[in-house]
Amino acid sequence: MRLNNYEIKKVLKVVLLVFAFFIGFFSLWYTNNLVDKLAEREREKIATWADATRILATSDLDGDVNFLLKIIETNTTIPVVLTNAEGVVNGQKNLDSSGYHGADFMAHTIRGMKEKNEPLEIEYMEGQTITIYYGNSKLLNQLRIYPYFQLGVIGLFLAISYFAFSYSRTSEQNKVWAGMSKETAHQLGTPISSLMGWIDYIKASDVKVPPKVLKEMEHDMERLGLITERFSKIGSEPSLTDYDLLEVLDESVSYINARTSDKVDIAIVGLEKFKGIRVAVNKPLFAWVVENLCKNAVDAMDGQGEIRFEIAGVGDEQIQFDVVDTGRGVPSNKQKTIFKPGYTTKKRGWGLGLSLVKRIIQNYHNGKIYIKSSTLGKGTRFRIELRKA
Repeated sequence: MRLNNYEIKKVLKVVLLVFAFFIGFFSLWYTNNLVDKLAEREREKIATWADATRILATSDLDGDVNFLLKIIETNTTIPVVLTNAEGVVNGQKNLDSSGYHGADFMAHTIRGMKEKNEPLEIEYMEGQTITIYYGNSKLLNQLRIYPYFQLGVIGLFLAISYFAFSYSRTSEQNKVWAGMSKETAHQLGTPISSLMGWIDYIKASDVKVPPKVLKEMEHDMERLGLITERFSKIGSEPSLTDYDLLEVLDESVSYINARTSDKVDIAIVGLEKFKGIRVAVNKPLFAWVVENLCKNAVDAMDGQGEIRFEIAGVGDEQIQFDVVDTGRGVPSNKQKTIFKPGYTTKKRGWGLGLSLVKRIIQNYHNGKIYIKSSTLGKGTRFRIELRKA
């Protein structure tokens, strides 16, 4: 099965997400191993420090105790509190009193040390013990939070990069859309002018052309002019005009009905609900939206079925109406993808129709369009939200 561009991108996103998860997991695992090793070394250091303290407390002070004093003095990073059997503090070392909270500071410090590390007991006289409480060094505490800080920085960098890339890509797509549309309008201009000249020539000459044919030719010329105008407006700020919604929809539906198979029934349901609703739209572009939705629905119905326009809700500032078809439906995992350029289920076509629809509604009319519901084999309901005039 051949994947389209958006399915490939989706797979790549999953792969990158798994890769990022693996990097994060490995970073946490490796750092935690280092933390465990450092914690074990600090415990061994405190055990050695405790033995030196015990020997110093029970030894003959006339002897050489310089080595023991050096061992005790080497502890300049690990906070330590010594208490007797009654819990009275006999000594402390390397405590950070910058966050001193009053008389209960020492009790609070000891509780915190007990939660982090198992205290050590030493016997310095028969029946007399000293309990040594110790905490973690600043280096160990910093190392514990470092991987989370690192992941946070990486996540922030990835988020900024993603939004910057998305903005750049959207800006580039907008330029491509505008450039392609204006070039299309420019290319259409020459043959349209030529055809208009030929129609005028036919009218002025003795060439016998049935009036109906000539009328249809003129109508198609007007249509080509409208299409050119639509393309020329892409990429520029279109002017919005106050229109009756029912009038605009009816004009587009009538045009499409006349050029669609009799097996397809396109109708506006509940005309009384549409009455009095006025919206600010650019008529050529909005008519393009209606036509693209209908054409997409006809393709989804394989040329046979019904298309209905229904009012969904009328508020003080906006209106909602639905375009409902009886086509094959859209799978739930495709309902967001179908609005992206390049997505198509047809063998022929560029997959720009629904993307253009969303761009016109969202970018040029400050509205919304989305799939409200869809059932495979039964049809799809598109919802459009527009601001009232």
